[in-house]
Amino acid sequence: MATHIAEATAGTGTAAGGHLKLEDRIWLLRAMLLMRGLEERAMSLYRQGRVPGSFYDGYGQEAVSAGPAFAMAAQDRLCVLHRDLAAHIVRGVTPARVLAQYLGRATGVTGGRDGNVHFGDRNLGCVGMISMLPDMMLVATGMAMAFKLRGERRCAITWFGDGSTSRGDFHEAMNWAGVQKLPVIFVLENNQYAYSTPLEKQFAVDPVERAAAYGFVGVTVDGNDVEATFEAARTARERALSGDGPTLIEAVTMRMHGHAAHDDMKYVPKDQVEEWRKRDPIDRQAARLGELGVDVDALRAEVHEEIDAAAAEALAAPMPDPAGAVDGVFCVGEAKPLGDGQAPWSGFREDEA
Repeated sequence: MATHIAEATAGTGTAAGGHLKLEDRIWLLRAMLLMRGLEERAMSLYRQGRVPGSFYDGYGQEAVSAGPAFAMAAQDRLCVLHRDLAAHIVRGVTPARVLAQYLGRATGVTGGRDGNVHFGDRNLGCVGMISMLPDMMLVATGMAMAFKLRGERRCAITWFGDGSTSRGDFHEAMNWAGVQKLPVIFVLENNQYAYSTPLEKQFAVDPVERAAAYGFVGVTVDGNDVEATFEAARTARERALSGDGPTLIEAVTMRMHGHAAHDDMKYVPKDQVEEWRKRDPIDRQAARLGELGVDVDALRAEVHEEIDAAAAEALAAPMPDPAGAVDGVFCVGEAKPLGDGQAPWSGFREDEA
């Protein structure tokens, strides 16, 4: 990464209220480029019949997961959803393991045992998701409750779509987190559609306003600005660790592709898609860094090479042994706690110094 910083303009290395150095801003762009590039490669493999099941991506929503995950410390815990691949990348899941997961190979995060988006590396402090998306809000709330009971300075975070706010578990998690003032961050990924249902047919009141009804803070942020999503999560984490309870962050973005690979999005007005295309989160961050003298083209080429190498490694990986299909279904012996993930934000290094 240092090669991209070398010729950058001196004295312009901070943003987001001074909490992001230039190296951090490059890291965020790299995470988003990796997410998009990996999903594009996986989609290509899906169309070749190499990825089993369906395929879901988060094209255009990369900033929603990259920014908040970057604000989380190693000891924090994440419940990552299916359009939030950048969070896995930030925590330390390698591109080869991501593609192996999509391909159902033995070297994937779940060893070929689960659907391609249902994964979380427990060794990196991430809990694997299930398809009923707001259910993970309850998991994150439970982890935050444990942190409070044990007196630990840790935070839990989870993502969910706007459609999740119509389900009961959304309200149950919000209520308990508010009553107990738990150290948890709820990231509402408002991408305009719950499958094919637009916002105006989902709710009469913006869900971010519901946070106040449960006794805690709700904020709306530009979900296509990775530095804004980072800062919102960083502030929410500080609030949580100070004992001031949860935060609901509404990250306003757009689902630029269909709900899944089989969905042609005919129900979405074309002008709406084109308007959001002008707000692409990667283009915006790349423009910022380009103005600071960062060689963005070199970074893109580097990421492309990394994805090529990851695809070759994943395609060469073996399929799982059928004899081990039921391994891990039940806990045998003593349960191991979740491990700590990668925490690349420079602010954490400064705290340790």
